[in-house]
Amino acid sequence: MQAVILNSDSKTDIKLLVDLAKKIGVQSRVLTESEIEEIGLTKSIRLGRTNTYVDTSDFINKLRK
Repeated sequence: MQAVILNSDSKTDIKLLVDLAKKIGVQSRVLTESEIEEIGLTKSIRLGRTNTYVDTSDFINKLRK
């Protein structure tokens, strides 16, 4: 499976692309703004995850400096 993400401010252009996808038999779905934000947040969390324990007290103290 492969995926493509297209971004446009024009609802007309998005509708045209979705209609074209249907016509050629490609599954498509329009994402809401909150779904897009959730994908971005998930990606950021995965990139930042180190799988190491962080001492909460040390972390808070470093933030306060």
